[in-house]
Amino acid sequence: MTDAPPPREVKTLYVAEAEDGIRLDRWFKRRWPHLSHVQVQKMARSGQIRVDGARVKPEARLTAGAAVRVPPIPDAVVRDPADKPKISDRDAAYAKSLVLYEDELVIALNKPAGLAVQGGTKTTKHIDRLLSAWGEGMERPRLVHRLDRDTSGVLLLGKGPEAAKRLAGAFARRQAKKTYWAIVIGNPKPAAGQIDMALKKSGINDFEMMRPADPKEHGAEPAETAYVMLSRAAHRAAWMALRPFTGRTHQLRAHMAAIGHPILGDPKYGTPESAELSGPLKLQLHARRIELDHPGGGKLIVEAPLSPEMKAGFAHFGFSEDEADADPFHGVKRMR
Repeated sequence: MTDAPPPREVKTLYVAEAEDGIRLDRWFKRRWPHLSHVQVQKMARSGQIRVDGARVKPEARLTAGAAVRVPPIPDAVVRDPADKPKISDRDAAYAKSLVLYEDELVIALNKPAGLAVQGGTKTTKHIDRLLSAWGEGMERPRLVHRLDRDTSGVLLLGKGPEAAKRLAGAFARRQAKKTYWAIVIGNPKPAAGQIDMALKKSGINDFEMMRPADPKEHGAEPAETAYVMLSRAAHRAAWMALRPFTGRTHQLRAHMAAIGHPILGDPKYGTPESAELSGPLKLQLHARRIELDHPGGGKLIVEAPLSPEMKAGFAHFGFSEDEADADPFHGVKRMR
């Protein structure tokens, strides 16, 4: 993730699931912050950097699992540690207040809706910045997966490069069992099933969306989601459990919209009908639970309590948390 040592020889690194969709130049900057934009541009345009064997532009977006050829990286200029930017005590306290679980290898945060995981052109407050609350360099936790800005719930971090590598590997190999809760318009039929529908990105930046695509279409990525209806409010809305078997951008939102049951409160993938039913509700999507192998051995299971946004949705439609099984997908496997 970050703080990668400068390679002294040509190496091949692979794009993690948490980095799906990131620009090539930003991918390099996250690992080697001392590199200038001009240096990355020069290495890419001269063919020293390649992705899956092909030349790419610095602004090209990477796909999870892609192989990146990394040439020898120049050394960083040593600066006084006192010159490093620090977050305020208030922001550090806020970051620590989000902790659901912490041990010597793992941190699980309860990410609130509206807080981005990573920064961007207009995003200055985000989870990645708040991780300075735990220190810098080797002390700084690493992101191993992502959540959309407006999705709340469990977000895992690795303490140290080895723990982060093992956690990221579990996500990349689809070994992490993720359960999301959502409220959608209508009642999906059948009430339980799997969606196997390739998705392709269109648009840019804030206008970027995922649309259904033919699996053979250039740029299309396979995407699989299992779903179970947990409860329903007559025929108006349903409380769903969703399990993504792949980690595409906006996968759950795009898949539910594609089968005619968009998630309520979603301004990007919603319909006029879902917008009317949503009223003042914000995005009704919550990363409820993650289960995977702990990097130190044994199982790690973390659950996040309902966010204020989801509590509002539950109250509006009369749903109750105790109606759901801990793992409604017990025994469910990928279709392929």
